[in-house]
Amino acid sequence: MGTKVNIIVGSHVWAEDPEICWVDGEVVKINGEDAEIQVTNGKKIVANLSKLYPKDMEAAAGGVDDMTKLSYLHEPGVLQNLAIRYELNEIYTYTGNILIAVNPFQRLPHLYDPHMMQQYKGAPFGELSPHVFAVADVAYRAMINEKKSNAILVSGESGAGKTETTKMLMRYLAYLGGRAATEGRTVEQQVLESNPVLEAFGNAKTVRNNNSSRFGKFVEIQFDKHGRISGAAIRTYLLERSRVCQISDPERNYHCFYLLCAAPQEEVEKYKLGNPKTFHYLNQSNCYELVGVSDAHEYLATRRAMDIVGISTQEQDAIFRVVAAILHIGNIEFSKGKEVDSSVLKDEKSKFHLETTAELLMCNPGALEDALCKRVMVTPEEVIKRSLDPYNATISRDGLAKTIYSRLFDWLVDKINSSIGQDASSKCLIGVLDIYGFESFKSNSFEQFCINYTNEKLQQHFNQHVFKMEQEEYTKEQIDWSYIEFVDNQDVLDLIEKKPGGVIALLDEACMFPKSTHETFAQKLYQTFQKHKRFVKPKLSRTDFTICHYAGEVLYQSDQFLDKNKDYVVAEHQELLSASKCSFISGLFPPLPEETSKSSKFSSIGARFKQQLQALMDTLNSTEPHYIRCVKPNNVLKPAIFENVNVMQQLRCGGVLEAIRISCAGYPTRRTFYEFLHRFGILAPEALEGNSDEKVACKKILDKKGLAGFQIGKTKVFLRAGQMAELDARRTEVLSAAAKTIQGKMRTHIMRKKFLSLRKASVCVQAIWRGRLACKLYDSMRREAAAVKVQKNQRRHQARRSYRLQYASVLVVQTALRAMAARNQFRFKKQSKAAVRIQAHYRCYRAHSYLRKLKCAAIVAQCRWRGRIARKELKKLKMEARETGALKEAKDKLEKKVEELTWRVQLEKRLRTDLEEAKTQEVSKLQSSMEVLQAKLDEANTMLVKEREAAKTIEEAPPVVQETQVIVQDTEKIDSLTTEVQELKSSLQSEKQRADDLEKKRSEEEQANEEKQKKLEETEIKIRQFQDYLRRLEEKLANVESENKVLRQQAVSMAPSKILSGRSKSNLQRSSENVQVSSNDPKITPESNNTSSPKKEYDIDDKPQKSLNEKQQENQDLLIRCIAQHLGYAGNRPVAACIIYKCLLHWRSFEVERTSVFDRIIQTIGHAIETQDNNEVLAYWLSNASTLLLLLQRTLKASGSTGMAPQRRRSSSATLFGRMTQSFRGAPQGVNLSLINGSMVSGVETLRQVEAKYPALLFKQQLTAYVEKIYGMIRDNLKKEISPLLGLCIQAPRTSRASLMKGSSRSNTNTAAQQALIAHWQGIVKSLGNFLNILKVNNVALLQVPPFLVRKVFTQIFSFINVQLFNSLLLRRECCSFSNGEYVKAGLAELEHWCYRATDEYAGSAWDELKHIRQAIGFLVIHQKPKKTLDEISHDLCPVLSIQQLYRISTMYWDDKYGTHSVSPEVISNMRVLMTEDSNNPVSNSFLLDDDSSIPFSVDDISKSMEQIDISDIEPPPLIRENSGFVFLLPPPE
Repeated sequence: MGTKVNIIVGSHVWAEDPEICWVDGEVVKINGEDAEIQVTNGKKIVANLSKLYPKDMEAAAGGVDDMTKLSYLHEPGVLQNLAIRYELNEIYTYTGNILIAVNPFQRLPHLYDPHMMQQYKGAPFGELSPHVFAVADVAYRAMINEKKSNAILVSGESGAGKTETTKMLMRYLAYLGGRAATEGRTVEQQVLESNPVLEAFGNAKTVRNNNSSRFGKFVEIQFDKHGRISGAAIRTYLLERSRVCQISDPERNYHCFYLLCAAPQEEVEKYKLGNPKTFHYLNQSNCYELVGVSDAHEYLATRRAMDIVGISTQEQDAIFRVVAAILHIGNIEFSKGKEVDSSVLKDEKSKFHLETTAELLMCNPGALEDALCKRVMVTPEEVIKRSLDPYNATISRDGLAKTIYSRLFDWLVDKINSSIGQDASSKCLIGVLDIYGFESFKSNSFEQFCINYTNEKLQQHFNQHVFKMEQEEYTKEQIDWSYIEFVDNQDVLDLIEKKPGGVIALLDEACMFPKSTHETFAQKLYQTFQKHKRFVKPKLSRTDFTICHYAGEVLYQSDQFLDKNKDYVVAEHQELLSASKCSFISGLFPPLPEETSKSSKFSSIGARFKQQLQALMDTLNSTEPHYIRCVKPNNVLKPAIFENVNVMQQLRCGGVLEAIRISCAGYPTRRTFYEFLHRFGILAPEALEGNSDEKVACKKILDKKGLAGFQIGKTKVFLRAGQMAELDARRTEVLSAAAKTIQGKMRTHIMRKKFLSLRKASVCVQAIWRGRLACKLYDSMRREAAAVKVQKNQRRHQARRSYRLQYASVLVVQTALRAMAARNQFRFKKQSKAAVRIQAHYRCYRAHSYLRKLKCAAIVAQCRWRGRIARKELKKLKMEARETGALKEAKDKLEKKVEELTWRVQLEKRLRTDLEEAKTQEVSKLQSSMEVLQAKLDEANTMLVKEREAAKTIEEAPPVVQETQVIVQDTEKIDSLTTEVQELKSSLQSEKQRADDLEKKRSEEEQANEEKQKKLEETEIKIRQFQDYLRRLEEKLANVESENKVLRQQAVSMAPSKILSGRSKSNLQRSSENVQVSSNDPKITPESNNTSSPKKEYDIDDKPQKSLNEKQQENQDLLIRCIAQHLGYAGNRPVAACIIYKCLLHWRSFEVERTSVFDRIIQTIGHAIETQDNNEVLAYWLSNASTLLLLLQRTLKASGSTGMAPQRRRSSSATLFGRMTQSFRGAPQGVNLSLINGSMVSGVETLRQVEAKYPALLFKQQLTAYVEKIYGMIRDNLKKEISPLLGLCIQAPRTSRASLMKGSSRSNTNTAAQQALIAHWQGIVKSLGNFLNILKVNNVALLQVPPFLVRKVFTQIFSFINVQLFNSLLLRRECCSFSNGEYVKAGLAELEHWCYRATDEYAGSAWDELKHIRQAIGFLVIHQKPKKTLDEISHDLCPVLSIQQLYRISTMYWDDKYGTHSVSPEVISNMRVLMTEDSNNPVSNSFLLDDDSSIPFSVDDISKSMEQIDISDIEPPPLIRENSGFVFLLPPPE
């Protein structure tokens, strides 16, 4: 970072300052190696040029979110960037992939809400603003994708916010991975709840912090194969054991000792404790209490935390018994005994503490004293017991205390891990390391040495990771980095840990010699490391030594190094405590193997520390690391205070400056081609002219300026340290030259008049000479034109000849290649055709086989099912036949008539069958006789042929053969056969004539049969009509019987049996008569009318009711199967909703106490939309559900008749009887839909309301829920469709810098570029238009899905667009630019145009939902922002935006087009004041918007928005049209 840069007069630089680290100013004078600087505070200082750093005057006002983007990567630049961002409440900043978190010391809830988690979920690293969620997301994605464990190293000094950062990490990981199926508290809650316990036993007050962790904690969050959190474990490292026995002023021991001393009085008396000043382990320091902390309250809080993590009361008592015992052990003092080198208890006080310790540890006091004062040595000959002097006894006492405390802490960690639960099958984990940072105090002892040794190890790991990231960046950009040296601290680690000559090895060696002192140890260090560059011997001290760590030099005092390093594993201590009567204490000290228990063995704390550190490094090396450096901005722990010196020290201790040093060793300055050309294009304007390649333009600029060592990557320019300052100096010179040019032009203008007078005098002379020169020029041009013409013709001839040769060659090659390609294509088509033919035949065969099997199975199933239904129906008809007394005579007559007609039909069928059989037999006989005759004729012809051949042979024979009588006989036989053939021909002719006569007769019979068939069909139609009419009558009768039974049961509880009998009988008779009178069927015969007046009282029992229930169940099944189909619309009304409503109304389902039809309808709707991503299907069901809900809303009313007086009940019963009879005369109850007036009264408002029971009301609520659910599914589907397009619409694609500087060439491609930029917005508009078209196609003009529902959908979609765009604008600085504002503004214009085309009927107020993004974009694209006041911005330009939102936009804005600035500093400061006043309000503190996913309407809204519906003329679907149970749906007969 000390690379010499080009500093000239006028350069803006940073200079060192002892108070605030760095000050900025302008170089006004340079004297050799010194420069005089005018500081911004008005002072002038002189500094050496080598200690100056250039300042970037074009840095963004709000800083950069990644410090690798800084033009100058050095200490003052990093510090300034952090200070600027901290002032803007931007507490997170990247340095590459390292996150720096500055503690704000105030609540910022908007940074950690679920919406912010959703923004960072899956977002590429660096795309959004820096955040701890981004680091956790990268670790989680790497673990899931690469199946490798990751570690997040959170470091920083106490108070920097490590614990809060760890909490946020675990919260986000739980949000990402979810949780496995566990009960009770979540894993991250259990880990966080264990913090108070670990802090009580592992934290202590140090010089810098009141609650410093004195151990390292590595939290392993385990994940299952699905990426869900399945367990966790807490690993602790490097507990500072020496603190138990030795502390320095003004520090404190571990908190648990002070908490126990401040416990309730009964606890203190129980453990025989008192004031902390009375205990040796606590009174070595004068600090006993912490400011603002009550140890008594903390003790109770610790006990509660122990309860939460699962530590029982008995175990808690045992734990604090051990803590009290350690305090009493520290008060045991020794003096010299009577024997040489022996020791005894010093006084009665020591004896009291010894007995108390033995009582608390539940062991023998004598054995405890022997274990402290004596040692057993085992030799081959004998066992020797020797005494210890007081010094060694004190060491033994302290060793016992440290061992007990260490074992107790390990037990607590194991108990917490068992309480949390670990996943043994987990293959991947994310570890979070929280460990103490680098320490450097005025007095540094063995503890600081171990801590800084740990940080050196971690820093080496950090440096390797940073260098690896640098290598990956260079490799990605394909530049050479092989010569870059790696900044390593291995020499410091060798100085500390190397064997045998390291500091730890020398310390262990000194501890093993009894006569060694800290002076001899220091002298040994001086002799060994006198030439080591990292080891320094102070001049004024004989025991101190200095080590040059990566974070600076630390002076160590070796006075207590030996004492704090000694740690004996004493066999007597082990034997004593393992034999304790307390199971808890004996469990802390399990029996050791026999070979280790015979004698004491020296153990070094430093060596053990080194082993644990190596184990930690092995764990980290097995994971992929991620770094978070927490920074405490001030020591007063208050917000808005940034102490430069303090922060710089933490950056140095945290290794951030070391990472910068590594970057500076390579290429610290990296700029994209666009940024480089934008800043340094003025150095070589000719490089940009006519050159569209930005990479080439950058190289030309650098080559022109003579820089060496730079490299050009794929997308960036990499500059060595100091080269950025060199370019800025050259740029300053160019700008200065431009300023001088402007000044010269102004001076030229002053001399203009003088020049004009001189020009007039020279014009004449110039005219003469120009004429002469023009003549010469003309002659030269003529000669040149002639030469050019000759050259042109010659070159054309040569080029044409060359072209013809190439043309012929190409034709030959093309012909061969095309022929070869054609052959290959023909061969491929031939093979493909053969394969297709084989596949077609095989698939045909397979489908035919399957169809044949399926057809057979279907026929069998249909036969069985139809038989079962027929038997069931026959059984029902038989049962009903025995129970229908009133209609028995009419039924018998109809049955007789049906039987007579059936007998006649069967007789005709039988006659027809016999006639056909006779005709068939005659035809078959004639055919058989014809076949016989034909066979004989063929045989005769054959014989005749043979005879003729024989005769011909005989004729040709020699004449010596004499004629015989046989020839005469053969001739006669031939003649007889010929005669027989003639007879057969004549008989055949007669048979043919007979056959023709029979055929004519058969045709006549067929005509007669057809006439009879027509008559039979007419008869069957009449029979079916009679059967339908009979079923209607049976159905009416069944309804009357069932209602009669219900009414009788209700009347029993209201009136005496005689009154009931008379009233019900008369009412039943009247109702039956009304049924017959109201019937308008023209096919009713007089006999059937006579049978309808009953003469006797019917017997109503359980059988007809059971039959009615079964029939009702079948009707319900048929209805469910019907509505499961897509029934479409009748006009503008959904058929399914109307059919359901009419059926439920007719069946009186709304008035029954228990029914299953509602649940089945709901299940059908739920199954139809269960996994539907098709908006057409969802729109269909939304139409049906909303229509049905409207009908229910206007029809149903809650029942209020329960709990009434008996008199009221009687009147209600009478009304019920009246309503029963009215159901066969009037309109209200649904039977009238098809049987009374022929049509339903128009509209539903004329129907009086029905008193609904609980199932109907529940059905209405469920239907309401489904309307809301379907609405939400449609809305979410549209959101999913436009979300990818929104991601592309957030930021405008960046055009190249070279194309922007071409001038006129840009205008030619402007239109095409604009079309490409707006394509994503047009995709969103297309999606919205398609969705609106789907709704219109599904429901004609949206008359049933209310237009206000459509408006609600588009309103919420536009609100979603507003939230996504606005939040992305506030989370990404690259989006808050002028050009991006113009791009988004053009897209919003597309949305506005769509709203206009969709009209207010469907779009509604959707455009108003974009008010946040519209006002934000309007602010980005306005000019002269610095002239705007806060009142104008907040009330005129952006009245909807909050102060927090305006503040963030103002600080993140940058003008990439014109280079203008954001609002004035006064406006920014006023905004900050208003934000501070509002900081206590968490709602107003959040600058992000939340997406509203609620349902924005109610049932009343649906009812008010929809028109009345006439369902009287709805035609039932074919599935139920022919079923007798749904005759009420049929339109009335004419």
